Amino acid sequence: MALGARHCTLRFMEQLESTSLMKCSLSSSPLYQKQYVHFFNSSQRYSQCCSLSMNGCQGDPRAPIGTIETRTLPAVSSPALAMERLNSAISDLVKSEPPPYSSGIIRLEVPIEEQIEALEWLHAQNHLLLPRCFFSGRRPPTEIMCINGTSSHSKLVSVAGVGSAVFFTHLRPFSFDDWRAIRRFLSKKCPLIRAYGAIRFDATANIASEWSAFGSFYFMVPQVEFDELEGSSIIAATIAWDNAASWTYQRAIDELRATIWQLSSILMTVQKKIPHSHILARTHVPGKSSWDHAVKRALQIISRNDSVLIKVVLARSTRVVTAADIDPLTWLACLKVEGENAYQFYLQPPHSPAFIGNTPEQLFHRDRLSICSEALAGTRARGGSELLDLKIEQDLLSSAKDHNEFAIVRECIRRRLEAVCSSVLIEPKKAIRKFSRVQHLYARLRGRLQAEDDEFKILSSVHPTPAVCGYPTEDARAFISETEMFDRGMYAGPVGWFGGEESEFAVGIRSALVEKGLGALIYAGTGIVEGSDSSLEWEELELKTSQFTKLMKLEAPLVTRGQRRIINQNQKVQRA
Repeated sequence: MALGARHCTLRFMEQLESTSLMKCSLSSSPLYQKQYVHFFNSSQRYSQCCSLSMNGCQGDPRAPIGTIETRTLPAVSSPALAMERLNSAISDLVKSEPPPYSSGIIRLEVPIEEQIEALEWLHAQNHLLLPRCFFSGRRPPTEIMCINGTSSHSKLVSVAGVGSAVFFTHLRPFSFDDWRAIRRFLSKKCPLIRAYGAIRFDATANIASEWSAFGSFYFMVPQVEFDELEGSSIIAATIAWDNAASWTYQRAIDELRATIWQLSSILMTVQKKIPHSHILARTHVPGKSSWDHAVKRALQIISRNDSVLIKVVLARSTRVVTAADIDPLTWLACLKVEGENAYQFYLQPPHSPAFIGNTPEQLFHRDRLSICSEALAGTRARGGSELLDLKIEQDLLSSAKDHNEFAIVRECIRRRLEAVCSSVLIEPKKAIRKFSRVQHLYARLRGRLQAEDDEFKILSSVHPTPAVCGYPTEDARAFISETEMFDRGMYAGPVGWFGGEESEFAVGIRSALVEKGLGALIYAGTGIVEGSDSSLEWEELELKTSQFTKLMKLEAPLVTRGQRRIINQNQKVQRA
């Protein structure tokens, strides 16, 4: 334990405090006063037993890594045997001569002949005060999606990690050099060495205290990782070092041993039902009256003849405090039950609450030179019966207002892909994608990059999409910055992973910032276009947050929402 406690808090905070906060540069003063939440106070709780490794952004992004290796050990039948084999392999590293390289990354992996839920393994490590991550790709039953892994690991279901072999964070906006700093630790020959993380929605805005540990972006290559595959599993340990960043091979080995020493190989079933809990506080920012005013102002600007603004996405933050602890892993497990057609994610840097979500929206997926993305807009509830569900679906397909909103998103993404790709195909051009509680208009876009280094251009160009920001982007972003009274942080930003030959990012919506014992901030947004109604959009916020509020017995009136949409459709079409 002493090895893991020698240096944790000071090193991380020094790295962040070495740079200044980015300031938001707006020509006009904010319409509303920002509200920052100060209920997370984790520095004392995280000041012990945490190993932080090195910040890869401090290395030279142009310098190649000396060695990138994956060493696969013989398969075993259980997690306990896998841990024994992994410990033995780490002991062999200690006894052997260090690699003749000033930098490198080595992954040791042990296959397990049993499929075990990665989330259960992560829950078994709940006692650890270490950075943690989880990512689960979508698995639609009717189509093969371009997600997860390479041909040899094409059945990867989900990944959980604790500790960081190397992490990447800074207060400045995510840059090409930061992308190169991550890429230098990745290789096509080692497809499961990946960096998991997220990027802020708006890197130019001030960072609120609840998001401070995330910086402008935060990525981590897990120190110890559990990969759930279809029919089997893998447990892996990774060490990374770079003498130029003052992180030696021996130090990396010591920190890995400290983390391994704390791990539990006894799996625990994650509770997938949350007991009824009394809610002590539930506060919306903005409140309903402020929301109505913001929507009214947005519509006034959109309707002006001299205005270029066509759409703006306004969001809401809801703080919930309950009498009983909110465990972010339990919440995530409950979301996963109804999220088979969505991405689930969990990201928790040191000194931080956990950012969790169950998002339906893909930002992009890269498989070598192939790129796929999607447009998702327009929202309706699912019906309580097959007939009502079909009526709501037809209502969404025939809505002029929703088609307008959807077309803005689809065409904007198409143009951005065409700027980087040699060709772009849209198929389907307009369809319905259904989830357990909502349904959306949907289109799929595919393209081909001219070079793999264009991945950074794709990330920079497709984020933020009109689905989470608006159109034109900069006008919408300026309106959001002037109007919203809270820091979005990583909400609506890219969340996912970089790999050697593949990368995949979702949009961090349907998400919350949660810490056990302290409460949750639940985020949701909705697009404002000509014809929008502030009360209906408020109901849409309630619908989108219902996947969280239902966990606290605050079920949203789903059928009522869908029926009301149908009743008001004629009025909306006339205004659209």
